[in-house]
Amino acid sequence: MLNSSCSHSLFNVTVDQQYQGLLERMMFSSLTTVPCCVFLYINGIMLFSLRSKAVFCETSRYILLFNLLFADSIQMVFSQVLYILAACLIKMSYPLCGILNVVGVITSDISPLTLVVMSLERYVAVCYPLRHAAVITIRNTGLMIYVIWAFSLLSGLIRVSLVNYPELKGLQMEEFCSSITLFVGPLSDTYDRAYTCLLFVSAGVAISFSYIGVTVAVRLASTDKTSSQKARNTLLLHLVQLGLSLSSTVYKPILAALSRIVTRLVLIRVQNVLYVCFFILPRCLSALIYGIRDQLIRPVLFYYLCCRLTLSVFPAKGYK
Repeated sequence: MLNSSCSHSLFNVTVDQQYQGLLERMMFSSLTTVPCCVFLYINGIMLFSLRSKAVFCETSRYILLFNLLFADSIQMVFSQVLYILAACLIKMSYPLCGILNVVGVITSDISPLTLVVMSLERYVAVCYPLRHAAVITIRNTGLMIYVIWAFSLLSGLIRVSLVNYPELKGLQMEEFCSSITLFVGPLSDTYDRAYTCLLFVSAGVAISFSYIGVTVAVRLASTDKTSSQKARNTLLLHLVQLGLSLSSTVYKPILAALSRIVTRLVLIRVQNVLYVCFFILPRCLSALIYGIRDQLIRPVLFYYLCCRLTLSVFPAKGYK
């Protein structure tokens, strides 16, 4: 009788713990899914706005901005899908997990590379205005976008090839799908660190070079100071965006350090907060900043965000 009572009490405790764990997973899933859906909606409106007028489709910097927002939106979608699958305790096969993570790697590499091209475009526009129309064409812009995607795809395939396959016991994963559990092995880890460092250092140097070049052009007064000042502010914005993209690279080291000093439950809670700060927020700030800052995009963006309502500050005549 005593053993039966103890077993019944133990069963109630286990059920309560499972119920609390379910509620906690649902709560954290909601806290991440709701803002992710909101930001995806804003990004979607931004992408639609960039295809709603001919000037956006015929201007290189808006085409590059579309590519940046498109890659960020894809990465946000795949990251949230992996998060929800892990929250629902769903494990998948290695091939499917590999495909999802390769897409995530590709889109994460596209952001800094696109920022570099956008910065160089502003540099040419200010420092070489007479050559800008000949160098920065729609064809060349499309070619650079193809190169960016091809380079990112190559990097993703290299990371997959460096996975330590002999350690895999089967096609079904024993852990939840993530880049941490998939890209295991010393070669993969070394390549990931070296490539990330090289990518962001090169991007930082390119954007800084563009900023210095524009600053020198302003001081020499050989260009329009108003457009030069706008270009400088844009390049500073690109540096901020690069820093936000770089913030996601400290996600793994922080989790690895915390895993040694906190319990698993606390680690999961901290992981949820870091996921929102390092993955979701940086992917939506580009749309918000550009949408509010750019004089051409702002009225179109607000027009579609307001579901095409006719507002006094944004006449509807130009957007239909």
